[in-house]
Amino acid sequence: MILEIAHLTVRPGQNSAFERAFAQAQRIIASMPGYISHELGHCLERPQDYVLLVRWATLADHEVGFRKSPQYQEWKQLLHHFYDPFPTVVHFEPVALAGM
Repeated sequence: MILEIAHLTVRPGQNSAFERAFAQAQRIIASMPGYISHELGHCLERPQDYVLLVRWATLADHEVGFRKSPQYQEWKQLLHHFYDPFPTVVHFEPVALAGM
């Protein structure tokens, strides 16, 4: 399993519109091969900041399967205009898991 972490900074005054657009966009990502789960968190200290956590079966499921898909173009159209600056995305693999 791979954990994608994206730090998202939304343009001032756009939080509600972003969250509505994300409600639509999350159906896109959830339909992709290799998708496991996701969550979107909103920062309490910095109201323009969000974090998106997406669990993928493999790195290629995200980097190739999703990002090179036609569905990614729809994802971009729904969400990318909200960001300033453009998000930083990193990927992690588990080292220790609860219950192991």
